[in-house]
Amino acid sequence: MRLILTCLLLFFTSSLTAQEPVRYGYRVLQTYPHDINAFTQGLLYEDGYLYEGTGKNGLSSLSRIDLETGEVLASTALGQRYFGEGIENVDGKMYQLTWRSHLVFVYDMETFEQLETHYNATEGWGLAYNNEQLILSDGSATLRFIDPEGFVTTSEITVTLNGNPIANLNELEYINGEIWANVWQTDFILRIDPATGNVNSLVDLTGLSAQTQQGSAEAVLNGIAWDADNKRLLVTGKHWANLFAIELVDPAL
Repeated sequence: MRLILTCLLLFFTSSLTAQEPVRYGYRVLQTYPHDINAFTQGLLYEDGYLYEGTGKNGLSSLSRIDLETGEVLASTALGQRYFGEGIENVDGKMYQLTWRSHLVFVYDMETFEQLETHYNATEGWGLAYNNEQLILSDGSATLRFIDPEGFVTTSEITVTLNGNPIANLNELEYINGEIWANVWQTDFILRIDPATGNVNSLVDLTGLSAQTQQGSAEAVLNGIAWDADNKRLLVTGKHWANLFAIELVDPAL
């Protein structure tokens, strides 16, 4: 963790060059309610609904939520022994990771009926989908590309910023050909080239957590969802009382 923060600090305190990734700021477009008790691990926005996977043993769940009101429209709980993590939809099947149980639960996206399970050899943190393969983070600097059918790793990349591996990659989203990743316990989202692992740019969300009530000492940024129809980013955190729709601000403007 110390090395990660040092690398990011050195980047932000140094002058930008043509070779260095661009740092984006943000502008809040709209603020929505969010369950302050939700330990957000996975976030997804599809067909007008927010889907959220939460963690903690005995509190882990998968839910469909009305974005405007925060009302839970449907939900299923994981067994007490499981610590839920990232979620992703593949053709109407919702995949949900567990942290250290090496199990992946697969649900029908409409009914939340459990359809199958898969074995995951690593820890499960974040999950995204590039329309062909699932992309999995396990808390290291490695992202794994996985065949959804058998949940078998087909390839992997190491995520680097200015040549330095960046670990603690957490919740993921695949947006317009890039992998976006929260860096756990920081205010940064990395935008990653899926072919090389190089960080193309960063999103600095410093100050966003101060705009919401926080429910615990673990209330860190974690949760990225892309509203493709409206071209906006939805972000929240663990134990945050709000979810934010934001747009990026180019540092050159």
